[in-house]
Amino acid sequence: MSVELELRDVRAGYGQVEVLHGVTLAFPHGGLTALLGPNGAGKTTTMSVICGLVNIRSGELEWAGHDIAQLSTYQRARAGMLLVPERRGIFYQLSVRENLEVFSAGTDEQGNFDTALAAFPVLGERLHQRAGSLSGGEQQMLALSRALLRRPRLLLLDEISLGLAPRVTAQLFQVVAEIARTDTTVVLVEQYLAAALRVADVVYVLARGEVAFAGEAAELGEGPLPGYVSA
Repeated sequence: MSVELELRDVRAGYGQVEVLHGVTLAFPHGGLTALLGPNGAGKTTTMSVICGLVNIRSGELEWAGHDIAQLSTYQRARAGMLLVPERRGIFYQLSVRENLEVFSAGTDEQGNFDTALAAFPVLGERLHQRAGSLSGGEQQMLALSRALLRRPRLLLLDEISLGLAPRVTAQLFQVVAEIARTDTTVVLVEQYLAAALRVADVVYVLARGEVAFAGEAAELGEGPLPGYVSA
């Protein structure tokens, strides 16, 4: 696979605190890359750097061979980058239908929710329900539906399994794997490992702002992941 997105020796952080200490990552085009690590490893900061919410202090950030370090979050989104954040980013006061209308606005799918409803039939039963009243799993399905409607070139998913039952997580990961097969490059940040390792083409493990492992899931073996502390 060719490289879609690349970070080279990136340093970034907040105020006086540096979180990423020279991180180098390469995400293959059309592949599903899992970015793993314990709390505080730098996963969410990495995602924030990619989408422009946190500026890099040094290093290089390239997308499709172009330097994007100076592009705004808006410009990156317009170019086909889509982030589903840890807290889902849905419009809680709007109905499910209204959320889907917003997600599909300006696309070829505008007003047509068939793709999203086929992946998550329960949303079809909740169209007139306020999004904030959905269960956690249903809210995450609604959040992920924007990727099905907008068909991004680069999809960033931050902890989509957080707080969800294994059955719901399995359904979400199945949809994520199907999205990756449509030529969308997917970056999946996860603290919980098993489901991510089953679907990932490439795996990176971060520990304390540095890359502790880079390779395929099978190479990790059965032992604890680098950077994880056993209880």
